[in-house]
Amino acid sequence: MFDTPPSTTLEHFGFKFGRGGAHAARTLMLPELRQLLDGLPKTATSTEYPAAIVASNLLDKPTLKARQLTYRHLRDLYQLDPSACLFRLFRRLWSLDTASQPVLALSMALTRDALLRASVPVILKAEPGAVVSRAQMEARIEAWADQRFSQASLVAIAQRLNGSWTQAGYLQGKTVKTRVEPLITEINLAFCLFLAYLEGREAQRLLSSDWVRVLNLPEDRSLALLQQASRRGLLIFRHSGQVMEIRFPNQLTPQEEAWRHEQT
Repeated sequence: MFDTPPSTTLEHFGFKFGRGGAHAARTLMLPELRQLLDGLPKTATSTEYPAAIVASNLLDKPTLKARQLTYRHLRDLYQLDPSACLFRLFRRLWSLDTASQPVLALSMALTRDALLRASVPVILKAEPGAVVSRAQMEARIEAWADQRFSQASLVAIAQRLNGSWTQAGYLQGKTVKTRVEPLITEINLAFCLFLAYLEGREAQRLLSSDWVRVLNLPEDRSLALLQQASRRGLLIFRHSGQVMEIRFPNQLTPQEEAWRHEQT
């Protein structure tokens, strides 16, 4: 999964490539993200995020170094820059529904963290109720990284990855992690379809993208959520027989539209 090659065009939108990621040091940081976005208005600028975290200590960190590291990791995971369309839409959707936030955070982090993307097959292969062990995650990351991590690093990264999937609602349990089905809403589907749309996909090909596959939705559920998303004005959806139309009007600037056409 996620074999899309690195693209300067996608980086313009806010995607991040490479062979590492924030999970080398932290988890999804969902509690901190919620506290941050609850404490700042939707209109906050890119300079207000570091000011809130580092200067004002909005997240109640004990030292300046901790505040600086917290900002760095949150920026790595979520970008925190409203001038880029990924974060711009993410920030708007975030405020619409609290229940959507765990999977929304996961989807955004997947666009920016190669370690998290590498962990997806472990989760999707596990049936509901199956145990997902740290050893399974270690093996996956070791193979993906071509043995460039030490054993101690593999253990820590695997623990953080399993912790992030727990925060997102795909796993449950403290010592023993078992696979569960997360809550997926029309907001989550709309955002994942938008990610595929930025890659240049259209119509039904949007639904077969890796971003949407992470949601693990049956076809009938996807169609029902698409209809809900359309009614809420999150996208335009039309479906007649074998013909499907999914569009995101007014979400991109003219420059971003030009970048997207480079992907088609």
